[in-house]
Amino acid sequence: MTSMINQQIELKPILRFQIPHLYSSFLIQEIKSLTKRLFLQVWRRPATLMAGIIQPLLWLILFGGLFYNAPVNLFTINTSYNCFLSSGIIIFTSFTGALNSGLPLMFDREFGFLNRLLTAPLISRTSIILSSATFMTCISLIQVIFIVTASLFMGNSPLNSDSAIVFGLIILLVTVGVTILSLALSFTLPGHIELLALILVINLPFLFSSTALAPLYFMPPWLQLIASLNPLSYAIEGTRYLYSSIHWNFTESIIKISWGDVCLGQIIALLVILDIIAAYLVSKILKAKLN
Repeated sequence: MTSMINQQIELKPILRFQIPHLYSSFLIQEIKSLTKRLFLQVWRRPATLMAGIIQPLLWLILFGGLFYNAPVNLFTINTSYNCFLSSGIIIFTSFTGALNSGLPLMFDREFGFLNRLLTAPLISRTSIILSSATFMTCISLIQVIFIVTASLFMGNSPLNSDSAIVFGLIILLVTVGVTILSLALSFTLPGHIELLALILVINLPFLFSSTALAPLYFMPPWLQLIASLNPLSYAIEGTRYLYSSIHWNFTESIIKISWGDVCLGQIIALLVILDIIAAYLVSKILKAKLN
């Protein structure tokens, strides 16, 4: 007679926030379904997407028109202000779109849909975060494509394939990092009014305290220090370097700050490090909120 062996099985809560196997077909199916729902919302109510395209386009047109007669060499050598400005507006577009990424999740919280998701037998709650991040990354990239196309009509030269890949990487790193932080805010803040207020407070100061509208040497010392601490400045200067240089490399100095020169490779490394730090901190927040 075969003896029965009792095995003690450790049961884990199905809703525990954990990093699942990314290649699990069930997880991918969950992410696809939740992302599809978000895209259907945009399809039915495209006002947010259109506003995200129109606002930076107005910045590009109005500021470009304001400094239309500025000398060509005023900001950088052999570069008109429209070309100088476009890099800043492109990064600002991805930043703004990513900053708003927490709003759909916040409304899901307030309308009760998030509670339904949290009580559903999901493979992992990570799919909720990954679907929102995937959706907002796609939306931000769509908005950036429109602004890049508009900048071509305003005098910017198109990027070659190598430059376009690095350009896309910079946009992706900015978008993903800010999206992660915005999603964390959507779980931390009490409601959408507080989130909208914070977005309004953050948005324009980040723009004006970067090199989007003017180079560092145009700024007073105190603003130069703030702009040097602003991650958007590095993303903007990296993008501007790709547009202005045909034969670019990762080691050439492209921005001079108080504590040294910065090259394109260092900018990409900095953005990657900031994204990793943001992901780690946010994972701690979400683990506490989703348990």
